[in-house]
Amino acid sequence: MKTTVKYDLEVLKEEARELVKKGKIQRNEPIYALCKFIPGRDWVCVELELEENDFLLRDKIIDLLGNETWDNDE
Repeated sequence: MKTTVKYDLEVLKEEARELVKKGKIQRNEPIYALCKFIPGRDWVCVELELEENDFLLRDKIIDLLGNETWDNDE
């Protein structure tokens, strides 16, 4: 039995944040860059979720992340 992970927008944002933080992707890359880190069988669900939330695969990762909070460097 195959299980498909549900990728809601918040999960995608968190995944993108972690990949940016680890340096695996850059904020200026297209959202499509996430496909390298999400199993192929789940990518259709990701595309649908992005489409439902008015994101295009060519949009930048930074558009997906939106407002980020930064720790103060004091």
